[in-house]
Amino acid sequence: MSFPMSLADISLWLAVMAIIMLITSEIISSTTQYAGNILIEKKRLRMVAIALGLGFMVTVIMRIFQPF
Repeated sequence: MSFPMSLADISLWLAVMAIIMLITSEIISSTTQYAGNILIEKKRLRMVAIALGLGFMVTVIMRIFQPF
């Protein structure tokens, strides 16, 4: 049984999710008047976005060295 997603699919998904989360964390942290009403932990959101970005970089490095 093979995994239904290729490395390129996983890489694309990680990149899109990292961009969406980074934009969301920046929007949340820049709005000062609504920041008290939002119950999302901004630091945790940013850390997850950075982790997804690092995961994307790992998949890119894997794709670079895969043919060798």
